Amino acid sequence: MRILVSNDDGYLAPGIRALAQALAGIAEITVAAPDRNRSGASNSLTLDRPLSVVRHPDGVWSLDGTPTDCVHVALTGLMEHEPDMVVSGINAGANLGDDVLYSGTVAAAMEGRFLGRPAMAVSLCAYEPDHLDTAARVALHLVGRLCRQPLPADTILNVNVPAVPWSELRGWQVTRLGHRHKAEPAVCTRDPRGRPIWWIGPAGAESDAGPGTDFQAIREHCVSVTPIQVDLTRHAALDTVARWLDAPA
Repeated sequence: MRILVSNDDGYLAPGIRALAQALAGIAEITVAAPDRNRSGASNSLTLDRPLSVVRHPDGVWSLDGTPTDCVHVALTGLMEHEPDMVVSGINAGANLGDDVLYSGTVAAAMEGRFLGRPAMAVSLCAYEPDHLDTAARVALHLVGRLCRQPLPADTILNVNVPAVPWSELRGWQVTRLGHRHKAEPAVCTRDPRGRPIWWIGPAGAESDAGPGTDFQAIREHCVSVTPIQVDLTRHAALDTVARWLDAPA
């Protein structure tokens, strides 16, 4: 089996190293990741310039682009053989609820849809790498399950792992995405020359975060496994919008 590993924290991040090492025992691993932290890049592609690709002595590829760039280039030109799966992570910090709209980690997994096989994004719900071994073990377990029991081809798994030792995990939950309140206000400061500069504010607090959500699973120290898809169509609203269009103006 061949697995393409990517992330949005950069090719030197401890999380991607732990993930590649864990999966190397069951598959041939190719790592293609940004050359620096590209958190929040979402599904963006770099279309206004060429991408620089560097292969490092350990065989890891780094690109001066987004996570989506990395997976796209790897799948459509860089790799000699098409991989069987894309696994993205291990992200430093949770990707819960609305986070998936911005997450480069999730976007890298989404780009794996070109394979026609399930893909996975794995995040550790802490910014310190104290329990990367727990997240790596979760990823290894789920990849093994996908090999033995494949899911539908359009399924992307968004996996969030509590930052606790493996022995303290309280189970696994299949969850839906919760929701956050709107983000905190952007923060205005000034650069050394007195010009205004702006920092994006922190993500909003939990809003829809009750039973069945990814937020609740993490609070209960359970692994959250959320199936997501690329199709953004709100199918339940098709008839409503059709009637709205047909109604007299």
